[in-house]
Amino acid sequence: QVQLVESGGGLVHSGGSLRLICAGTGRTFTNYRMAWFRQAPGQEREFVAWITGLGVSTHYADSAKGRFTISRDIAKNTVDLQMNSLNTEDTAVYYCAAGLQGDGRRSRAYEYWGQGTQVTVSS
Repeated sequence: QVQLVESGGGLVHSGGSLRLICAGTGRTFTNYRMAWFRQAPGQEREFVAWITGLGVSTHYADSAKGRFTISRDIAKNTVDLQMNSLNTEDTAVYYCAAGLQGDGRRSRAYEYWGQGTQVTVSS
Protein backbone atom coordinates (compact mmCIF):
# COMPACT_ATOMS: atom_id res chain seq x y z
CA GLN A 1 0.00 0.00 0.00
CA VAL A 2 1.29 3.45 -0.94
CA GLN A 3 -0.16 6.79 0.07
CA LEU A 4 0.80 9.98 -1.73
CA VAL A 5 0.43 13.61 -0.68
CA GLU A 6 1.31 16.51 -2.98
CA SER A 7 2.28 20.02 -1.93
CA GLY A 8 3.92 23.10 -3.40
CA GLY A 9 1.24 24.32 -5.77
CA GLY A 10 0.17 27.94 -5.93
CA LEU A 11 -0.16 31.07 -8.03
CA VAL A 12 2.80 32.27 -10.07
CA HIS A 13 3.34 34.78 -12.87
CA SER A 14 4.21 33.66 -16.36
CA GLY A 15 7.94 32.95 -16.57
CA GLY A 16 8.13 32.01 -12.90
CA SER A 17 8.98 28.75 -11.16
CA LEU A 18 7.39 26.33 -8.72
CA ARG A 19 8.58 23.15 -7.05
CA LEU A 20 6.02 20.45 -6.38
CA ILE A 21 6.69 17.79 -3.78
CA CYS A 22 5.08 14.37 -3.47
CA ALA A 23 5.55 12.62 -0.14
CA GLY A 24 5.02 8.87 -0.19
CA THR A 25 4.49 6.30 2.54
CA GLY A 26 4.93 2.56 2.39
CA ARG A 27 7.85 0.25 2.93
CA THR A 28 8.10 -0.64 -0.78
CA PHE A 29 8.04 2.92 -2.06
CA THR A 30 11.25 2.50 -4.06
CA ASN A 31 9.70 -0.40 -5.99
CA TYR A 32 7.41 2.02 -7.75
CA ARG A 33 7.91 4.13 -10.79
CA MET A 34 6.64 7.60 -9.89
CA ALA A 35 5.04 10.11 -12.19
CA TRP A 36 3.44 13.51 -12.38
CA PHE A 37 0.29 14.08 -14.37
CA ARG A 38 -1.84 17.18 -14.74
CA GLN A 39 -5.42 17.99 -15.59
CA ALA A 40 -6.71 21.35 -16.73
CA PRO A 41 -10.43 22.23 -16.53
CA GLY A 42 -12.42 20.47 -19.22
CA GLN A 43 -9.43 18.45 -20.40
CA GLU A 44 -8.21 14.92 -19.93
CA ARG A 45 -5.47 14.08 -17.49
CA GLU A 46 -2.12 14.22 -19.26
CA PHE A 47 1.30 12.82 -18.55
CA VAL A 48 4.07 15.22 -17.48
CA ALA A 49 7.07 13.14 -16.34
CA TRP A 50 8.08 9.83 -14.73
CA ILE A 51 11.08 8.54 -12.83
CA THR A 52 12.08 4.96 -12.06
CA GLY A 53 12.18 3.44 -8.58
CA LEU A 54 15.80 4.28 -7.82
CA GLY A 55 15.79 7.47 -9.86
CA VAL A 56 18.08 6.15 -12.59
CA SER A 57 15.84 6.94 -15.56
CA THR A 58 13.39 9.71 -16.36
CA HIS A 59 11.01 10.53 -19.19
CA TYR A 60 9.20 13.75 -20.03
CA ALA A 61 6.28 14.86 -22.12
CA ASP A 62 7.30 17.16 -24.96
CA SER A 63 5.60 20.06 -23.18
CA ALA A 64 7.85 19.54 -20.14
CA LYS A 65 11.21 18.91 -21.79
CA GLY A 66 13.77 21.59 -21.03
CA ARG A 67 11.56 23.28 -18.44
CA PHE A 68 10.61 20.66 -15.85
CA THR A 69 12.83 18.30 -13.87
CA ILE A 70 11.62 15.27 -11.94
CA SER A 71 13.74 13.86 -9.12
CA ARG A 72 13.34 11.64 -6.09
CA ASP A 73 14.93 11.45 -2.68
CA ILE A 74 15.07 7.81 -1.63
CA ALA A 75 15.84 8.59 2.00
CA LYS A 76 12.94 11.03 2.33
CA ASN A 77 10.46 9.06 0.19
CA THR A 78 9.74 12.13 -1.89
CA VAL A 79 9.42 12.88 -5.59
CA ASP A 80 9.82 16.47 -6.74
CA LEU A 81 8.86 18.30 -9.89
CA GLN A 82 10.83 21.49 -10.47
CA MET A 83 8.95 23.65 -12.96
CA ASN A 84 10.65 26.61 -14.63
CA SER A 85 9.58 29.06 -17.33
CA LEU A 86 5.94 28.46 -16.53
CA ASN A 87 3.26 29.76 -18.85
CA THR A 88 -0.52 29.97 -18.69
CA GLU A 89 -0.88 26.63 -20.48
CA ASP A 90 0.71 24.95 -17.45
CA THR A 91 -2.29 25.89 -15.30
CA ALA A 92 -3.80 22.65 -14.00
CA VAL A 93 -4.20 20.37 -11.02
CA TYR A 94 -1.00 18.34 -10.73
CA TYR A 95 -1.15 14.75 -9.48
CA CYS A 96 1.53 12.42 -8.20
CA ALA A 97 1.16 8.73 -9.06
CA ALA A 98 2.87 5.43 -8.27
CA GLY A 99 2.85 2.32 -10.45
CA LEU A 100 4.70 -0.94 -10.96
CA GLN A 101 4.44 -1.67 -14.66
CA GLY A 102 2.94 -0.67 -17.99
CA ASP A 103 3.39 2.30 -20.26
CA GLY A 104 4.50 5.04 -17.91
CA ARG A 105 2.89 7.72 -20.06
CA ARG A 106 -0.58 6.27 -19.47
CA SER A 107 -2.56 6.94 -16.32
CA ARG A 108 -3.77 3.32 -16.25
CA ALA A 109 -0.20 2.23 -15.47
CA TYR A 110 -0.49 3.76 -11.99
CA GLU A 111 -2.25 2.17 -9.04
CA TYR A 112 -1.92 4.95 -6.50
CA TRP A 113 -2.69 8.65 -6.78
CA GLY A 114 -2.43 11.71 -4.61
CA GLN A 115 -5.22 14.22 -4.14
CA GLY A 116 -3.62 16.82 -6.42
CA THR A 117 -2.25 20.31 -6.00
CA GLN A 118 -3.40 23.37 -7.96
CA VAL A 119 -0.93 25.30 -10.09
CA THR A 120 -2.15 28.58 -11.55
CA VAL A 121 0.01 30.66 -13.89
CA SER A 122 -1.13 34.21 -14.56
CA SER A 123 -0.18 36.23 -17.62
